[in-house]
Amino acid sequence: MVSATQPYIPHGGDRAGPPARFRGSKRAELKIWWREIDRSLLFLILLLMAFGTAAVAAASPASARRLSTANVQLDDLYFYWAHLRWQFLGLITLIWASLLSKDNARRLGVVLAGLMLFMLVLVPLIGHEVNGAKRWLNFGMRFQPSEFLKPGFAIALAWILSWRLRDPNLPVLGIVTGVMGFVGFLLMLQPNLGATLLFGGVWFVLVLLSGVSIQRIGLLIGLGVTAMTATYFLYDNARHRIDSFLGGGTAYDQVDLAQRTLLAGGWTGSGLWLGVRKLNLPEAHTDYIFSVIGEEFGLIVCAIIVMLYLALIVRVFVRLTNEDNLFTVLAGAGLVTQIGGQAFINILVNLQLFPSKGMTLPLVSYGGSSTIAVCLGAGLLLAITRRNPYLTREAPGLQSMMNKNLPEKRGRS
Repeated sequence: MVSATQPYIPHGGDRAGPPARFRGSKRAELKIWWREIDRSLLFLILLLMAFGTAAVAAASPASARRLSTANVQLDDLYFYWAHLRWQFLGLITLIWASLLSKDNARRLGVVLAGLMLFMLVLVPLIGHEVNGAKRWLNFGMRFQPSEFLKPGFAIALAWILSWRLRDPNLPVLGIVTGVMGFVGFLLMLQPNLGATLLFGGVWFVLVLLSGVSIQRIGLLIGLGVTAMTATYFLYDNARHRIDSFLGGGTAYDQVDLAQRTLLAGGWTGSGLWLGVRKLNLPEAHTDYIFSVIGEEFGLIVCAIIVMLYLALIVRVFVRLTNEDNLFTVLAGAGLVTQIGGQAFINILVNLQLFPSKGMTLPLVSYGGSSTIAVCLGAGLLLAITRRNPYLTREAPGLQSMMNKNLPEKRGRS
């Protein structure tokens, strides 16, 4: 049977038409995405966000009453409804980012790193100050450039370090160390010691995994200790927080209030909206939401959340052990280190085991643009770790790949 549609026959001078689009192309792309995505990792991320929804509902009345004034009275669930809106946008961002190919995720991360680094330079000049810290920019919507820099930073450093496989003589260690130093300098101008420590941790993990010699790692550790010592003596804010932490603080310190709130609910918690100590806790919906979870849902739920973060970290590193691409290994490790490191710093602060850092609990705490940034990082992590389950690898694992591709190691042996 002959089709009634006439085939296109190109003639001289004609431009080629656009490629045909098939009705099932979008559905096929989604099938490929669902086949390649790490569904266990996606489930862990969504489960943490679900816990965050319940936690913000519990913390919203405390923050709303604390921030209400004589002129403006906030509804008890003000932050809960706002959190739902931001979570919806965050989910869209997460799915969109996870649909990207690995190459496009790399390009987006590098561009994001460059753009946010430029924004970070502007913060000391035109930044918006809150509670004595100048960390935000306001271009119609207030946002914190360092939050969006986190995923871009991990991907950009992984990309630079992966150059070492093409040419072992490239000074990639010096380049990434210089980038880290510049970012740390800009963050300490705000000041933001917590973010500096987090970025430094991501940088150290990536350098460690890239195959740097033990001697250089020892030198880098020495430089880090020297930088921390200098920070203690040069920055009053950091010194006061560290002294307060080491001295035990008082009953009115934020960290002490957080610990008392965390333990008030016992193992099973007082019940949703039945907590009392959270009403005296500053930033209950953001920095100290883990303590609110402890009071209203109990220490058992707190332990479950800790286990979820551990499972997320272990899941990513287990998936990366069979990866033969250095950039993928480094980018995935950097992104999960950023999420996991921020989570455990926040948890340790709530347990009074770490000085107060003003750092939220990722995927759980309330946030505006920060929720979008965390979801973007999680989406890029899902995109980076996408894998064709039917593709076999001849040289699985990072160690095998490095032994195969680094000529300097073969020459020494």
